[in-house]
Amino acid sequence: MTVPGTDTVCGSSAAHSSRVATLSIEPALLPGQELAGMQEWPLRSYLELRALPASVRSARLHARTILAEWHLGAFADTVELLVSEIITNAVRASACSARQPRGTGTAGRALPVRFWLTSDRHNVLIQVWDGDHRQPLPQNPGPDAECGRGLLLVQTLSAQWGYYAPDGPGTPGGKIVWARCEVP
Repeated sequence: MTVPGTDTVCGSSAAHSSRVATLSIEPALLPGQELAGMQEWPLRSYLELRALPASVRSARLHARTILAEWHLGAFADTVELLVSEIITNAVRASACSARQPRGTGTAGRALPVRFWLTSDRHNVLIQVWDGDHRQPLPQNPGPDAECGRGLLLVQTLSAQWGYYAPDGPGTPGGKIVWARCEVP
C-alpha cells in the first residue's frame, strides 16, 4: 500500500495473513542469533520512506496506528519516541551518504529509509535501515546542547538496542539500528 503524499510503501500482517509486504531487504525478525531462537514474532509491519525530515512524522503515525491495530497501545508513547529518534538519525545518515564523494556509488542520491515493527505481543522490536555504514554512537552533549541526545534516549527507553550490518546475497549494505521495548 502506498501512503498518499508521503512516498511511502507500507504493509502490516500477522504471520498467518496474506497481506505480507514484499521487501527488497528483509532483516532477521530479531537482531542477534541468541534472541532469534527464543521467540516467534508473528506481528509485522514494514514502511519505506524517503530520507526527508517529514518522514519522521509519517513513521511515528505509522507506529501508533499499527500498535493500535495490534491492540498494543500500552507501547505507543515509548515506541513513538524511539521511532522518532531512530528515524531522525537514519534520515540524517542518509543525507550524509548522499553527499559522499563521486565513485562511492551513492553520491548525489539519498537512499530510502526502511522501517520495520515486529511484535510477539509482549515486546515490540523497532528496526530501521539506512544506507550509511557508520555505526551509531551515543554522544555526551553539554547541558545547553540542542541535539545529540537521541541515542541516549534510545538507550534509556528500550530494554535493548544496537545495530548490525545486514549480510547475505543481495543486501544493499548500510546498517540496521534496532530497539526492543517490553510490556510496561
